[in-house]
Amino acid sequence: MKYLIVMVAVVVLAGCGSVRKVETGTNKVGERFSMQLEGPWNHVDFPGIKPGQLWTMEGITVDELIIYAGIKDGQVMHPDNAAQTKKQNVVFRRDMPTEKIVSMFESVMTRDDSVFKLLRIEPSSFAGRKGFLFEFERIRRNDNLRQLGFGYGAVDDGELFALVYVAPALTFFPRHQARVEAIAHSALISPPVGAAAPVAILPPPVRVSIGMPGQRLPAVSTAARAVAIPEPK
Repeated sequence: MKYLIVMVAVVVLAGCGSVRKVETGTNKVGERFSMQLEGPWNHVDFPGIKPGQLWTMEGITVDELIIYAGIKDGQVMHPDNAAQTKKQNVVFRRDMPTEKIVSMFESVMTRDDSVFKLLRIEPSSFAGRKGFLFEFERIRRNDNLRQLGFGYGAVDDGELFALVYVAPALTFFPRHQARVEAIAHSALISPPVGAAAPVAILPPPVRVSIGMPGQRLPAVSTAARAVAIPEPK
């Protein structure tokens, strides 16, 4: 993800990217995904980020909120990223179990050889669907910055919808965690055109579970990832 951020700065300065303010209120991303937003978020658009969207509160080298709104079966994650020359393409499959989806996000965030440690993974409602929550720590390769992050996701009608937030563990992550949690809890996936609306699943209470800055949490082993995590439908 650091590679993406460096590339964002380059393309924006070169005039190849764009930055725009995201308005407060209901924001629709893609055809079926919407969220309620508060605060001065900025949407940074550049070739290497698609099919996701990159939003930032503090700036593109500080915090990142990546939004995936309907990733389709067989779709490559960030296919225009120049880091593809060093790492294999990351592809979403509709029948992936939760652990594989989280591993896919891990692969995206470690293309520059940053260190990723999974701290927590569990079932969670998201956008009115049965989904999952994962929390992680990341040591950014270029500057050894310790970051904390979390993501929510769900698969609906074979498409992946997810939010992933990451920021420096000191100051910035605790400053914006509750704000991003509120965005995640407001998210809504609309049914495909012509399909009946499914029974909505209420979001869990707002929670703050990642440790305070400086507190080291144990990593979750690969074996633990597979415990009692239902596959998304």
